[in-house]
Amino acid sequence: MKWVVAAFVFFGLFIGSLVVICVREDISLVSKDYYQEELNHQDKITQQVNANQLTEKPQLSFENNAVKLLFPFSSSMEKGELHVLRPSDDRLDQKFELNAMEGDSQLFPLKVWEKGLYRVSLTWTMEGKDYYYEKVMVL
Repeated sequence: MKWVVAAFVFFGLFIGSLVVICVREDISLVSKDYYQEELNHQDKITQQVNANQLTEKPQLSFENNAVKLLFPFSSSMEKGELHVLRPSDDRLDQKFELNAMEGDSQLFPLKVWEKGLYRVSLTWTMEGKDYYYEKVMVL
């Protein structure tokens, strides 16, 4: 009889500890305005199609605690943004503004640098059209 009571007590402690662990777990969405981004998803698809039709595509890489952007159409770019997103920790997300560049490459230093998976996306406007390019990168 006392083994049955002990089993129920240990089971209750086990369930209680699981509840405490689950409540303390940090759950963050990929983006703070996730729902608004879903509404704009068709625009994003159109921008990706525009980027896929380019003869030369932007190239992204990690170099010396920075994101290196090699952009062949930099002089004709009107405006743009570079987003570095860390899906597992939104505190590591960073955003950079792009303007027309003299050269073909540009470095964007990262404030916080941790190993793992990053989703780097580039949006820009060129000759009245919007473009979107995304690359998943692992450091």
